[in-house]
Amino acid sequence: MNATTEPASTHPVRTLLLLRATVVLGTICVLAQPVLAGGYLSGTFDFLGYHESNAHIISGLLVLQAAAGVAYLVAGRGSAIPLVFTVVQFAAVGLQTGMGYSRQLAVHIPLGVFIVLMSLHLCVWVFRPVARLSRMDRKAQRKQETAHEPVA
Repeated sequence: MNATTEPASTHPVRTLLLLRATVVLGTICVLAQPVLAGGYLSGTFDFLGYHESNAHIISGLLVLQAAAGVAYLVAGRGSAIPLVFTVVQFAAVGLQTGMGYSRQLAVHIPLGVFIVLMSLHLCVWVFRPVARLSRMDRKAQRKQETAHEPVA
Protein backbone atom coordinates (compact mmCIF):
# COMPACT_ATOMS: atom_id res chain seq x y z
CA MET A 1 0.00 0.00 0.00
CA ASN A 2 1.50 3.35 -0.92
CA ALA A 3 0.82 6.79 0.56
CA THR A 4 -1.53 7.81 -2.25
CA THR A 5 -3.93 4.85 -2.07
CA GLU A 6 -5.04 4.65 1.53
CA PRO A 7 -8.44 3.19 2.41
CA ALA A 8 -11.05 5.94 2.73
CA SER A 9 -12.48 4.47 5.92
CA THR A 10 -9.29 4.63 7.97
CA HIS A 11 -7.50 7.87 7.21
CA PRO A 12 -7.96 10.91 9.45
CA VAL A 13 -9.44 13.40 6.96
CA ARG A 14 -11.60 15.71 9.09
CA THR A 15 -9.26 15.85 12.03
CA LEU A 16 -6.31 16.41 9.68
CA LEU A 17 -8.10 19.37 8.08
CA LEU A 18 -8.62 20.92 11.51
CA LEU A 19 -5.00 20.23 12.43
CA ARG A 20 -3.76 21.75 9.17
CA ALA A 21 -5.84 24.89 9.73
CA THR A 22 -4.47 25.46 13.23
CA VAL A 23 -0.89 24.68 12.19
CA VAL A 24 -1.02 27.06 9.21
CA LEU A 25 -2.53 29.89 11.29
CA GLY A 26 0.05 29.34 14.01
CA THR A 27 2.90 29.24 11.51
CA ILE A 28 1.77 32.51 9.94
CA CYS A 29 1.72 34.17 13.36
CA VAL A 30 5.12 32.69 14.27
CA LEU A 31 6.59 33.97 10.98
CA ALA A 32 5.19 37.42 11.73
CA GLN A 33 7.11 37.65 15.02
CA PRO A 34 10.57 38.44 13.55
CA VAL A 35 8.96 40.97 11.20
CA LEU A 36 7.24 42.69 14.12
CA ALA A 37 10.46 42.66 16.16
CA GLY A 38 12.30 44.11 13.18
CA GLY A 39 9.74 46.91 12.92
CA TYR A 40 10.38 47.77 16.55
CA LEU A 41 14.16 47.66 16.08
CA SER A 42 13.78 49.93 13.03
CA GLY A 43 12.28 52.60 15.23
CA THR A 44 8.52 52.02 14.99
CA PHE A 45 7.97 51.49 18.71
CA ASP A 46 4.32 50.44 18.32
CA PHE A 47 5.61 47.20 16.82
CA LEU A 48 6.79 46.01 20.23
CA GLY A 49 3.14 45.99 21.35
CA TYR A 50 2.15 44.13 18.20
CA HIS A 51 4.97 41.64 18.84
CA GLU A 52 3.67 41.09 22.38
CA SER A 53 0.03 40.72 21.28
CA ASN A 54 1.02 38.29 18.56
CA ALA A 55 2.90 36.20 21.14
CA HIS A 56 -0.33 35.85 23.12
CA ILE A 57 -2.21 34.91 19.94
CA ILE A 58 0.41 32.23 19.24
CA SER A 59 -0.06 30.78 22.72
CA GLY A 60 -3.82 30.63 22.20
CA LEU A 61 -3.44 29.05 18.79
CA LEU A 62 -1.11 26.42 20.25
CA VAL A 63 -3.83 25.45 22.72
CA LEU A 64 -6.23 25.02 19.79
CA GLN A 65 -3.52 23.17 17.87
CA ALA A 66 -3.04 20.81 20.81
CA ALA A 67 -6.78 20.10 20.86
CA ALA A 68 -6.67 19.45 17.11
CA GLY A 69 -3.62 17.21 17.66
CA VAL A 70 -5.51 15.18 20.27
CA ALA A 71 -8.49 14.86 17.92
CA TYR A 72 -6.18 13.79 15.09
CA LEU A 73 -4.47 11.25 17.34
CA VAL A 74 -7.58 9.80 19.01
CA ALA A 75 -10.57 10.26 16.70
CA GLY A 76 -8.58 10.29 13.47
CA ARG A 77 -6.18 7.57 14.58
CA GLY A 78 -3.34 9.68 13.21
CA SER A 79 0.24 10.08 14.33
CA ALA A 80 1.34 11.49 17.67
CA ILE A 81 4.01 13.59 15.94
CA PRO A 82 1.91 16.78 15.65
CA LEU A 83 0.86 16.59 19.30
CA VAL A 84 4.44 16.06 20.48
CA PHE A 85 5.67 18.99 18.37
CA THR A 86 2.84 21.17 19.69
CA VAL A 87 3.62 20.38 23.34
CA VAL A 88 7.33 21.14 22.82
CA GLN A 89 6.45 24.29 20.91
CA PHE A 90 4.04 25.41 23.65
CA ALA A 91 6.76 24.99 26.28
CA ALA A 92 9.24 26.85 24.07
CA VAL A 93 6.78 29.70 23.51
CA GLY A 94 6.18 29.98 27.26
CA LEU A 95 9.92 30.19 27.88
CA GLN A 96 10.25 32.57 24.94
CA THR A 97 7.65 34.91 26.41
CA GLY A 98 9.39 34.93 29.78
CA MET A 99 12.75 35.63 28.16
CA GLY A 100 11.21 38.47 26.16
CA TYR A 101 9.67 40.14 29.22
CA SER A 102 12.93 39.82 31.14
CA ARG A 103 14.90 41.19 28.13
CA GLN A 104 17.11 38.09 27.95
CA LEU A 105 17.75 38.55 24.22
CA ALA A 106 20.65 36.07 24.21
CA VAL A 107 18.04 33.36 24.82
CA HIS A 108 14.99 35.07 23.29
CA ILE A 109 16.38 35.42 19.76
CA PRO A 110 17.84 31.89 19.26
CA LEU A 111 14.77 30.37 20.89
CA GLY A 112 12.64 32.36 18.45
CA VAL A 113 14.61 30.83 15.57
CA PHE A 114 13.99 27.36 17.05
CA ILE A 115 10.24 28.08 17.30
CA VAL A 116 10.12 29.28 13.68
CA LEU A 117 11.92 26.12 12.51
CA MET A 118 9.59 23.87 14.53
CA SER A 119 6.54 25.63 13.13
CA LEU A 120 7.75 25.32 9.56
CA HIS A 121 8.69 21.67 10.03
CA LEU A 122 5.26 20.80 11.43
CA CYS A 123 3.53 22.84 8.73
CA VAL A 124 5.35 20.82 6.07
CA TRP A 125 4.66 17.53 7.89
CA VAL A 126 0.87 18.00 8.06
CA PHE A 127 0.77 18.40 4.27
CA ARG A 128 2.86 15.32 3.51
CA PRO A 129 0.99 12.24 2.23
CA VAL A 130 1.97 10.25 5.34
CA ALA A 131 -0.17 12.61 7.46
CA ARG A 132 -3.28 11.24 5.72
CA LEU A 133 -2.53 7.70 6.84
CA SER A 134 -3.96 6.19 9.99
CA ARG A 135 -1.61 4.43 12.41
CA MET A 136 -2.82 1.06 11.10
CA ASP A 137 -2.14 2.08 7.49
CA ARG A 138 1.36 3.35 8.37
CA LYS A 139 2.09 0.10 10.20
CA ALA A 140 0.92 -1.94 7.19
CA GLN A 141 2.98 0.25 4.87
CA ARG A 142 6.13 -0.23 6.97
CA LYS A 143 5.50 -3.99 7.11
CA GLN A 144 5.13 -4.10 3.33
CA GLU A 145 8.29 -2.02 2.81
CA THR A 146 10.36 -4.23 5.11
CA ALA A 147 9.05 -7.38 3.41
CA HIS A 148 10.60 -6.21 0.13
CA GLU A 149 13.99 -5.31 1.60
CA PRO A 150 16.81 -7.66 0.65
CA VAL A 151 18.37 -9.59 3.50
CA ALA A 152 22.09 -8.83 3.87
